[in-house]
Amino acid sequence: MRPGGQDAGSNSQHLSVWRITEHPILGRLATGHRGVCFQFDGKAIHALEGEPIAAALAAAGIRVHRYSPSRLEPRGVFCGIGQCTDCAMIVNGVPNVRTCVTQVEEGMEVETQGVRDLGGTNAAV
Repeated sequence: MRPGGQDAGSNSQHLSVWRITEHPILGRLATGHRGVCFQFDGKAIHALEGEPIAAALAAAGIRVHRYSPSRLEPRGVFCGIGQCTDCAMIVNGVPNVRTCVTQVEEGMEVETQGVRDLGGTNAAV
């Protein structure tokens, strides 16, 4: 991660200055992106429009994206380029979305995948 410091409009006080500003698949995050808000497990998260969901979650201090089906071990970003499934989450009701290469959008609903087996409510593993 690199210090970004982009102006995020009215959400700038909620955004970390440490952002992923270059991605090998998605390219460079342009400066001046507006701040957006999305839901993560029912909690509002502030992000920069167009950044990967995984990057927005990392900036918010969230590292666990899913739990492994057999051993229920926490998983997060591993490759960061969409080749593995460690960052897979439920996005707008769709399971197994690779969040390291999916750009965040205003109003998106993102859920930790596999929490049903830990006593939560979602059914995707």
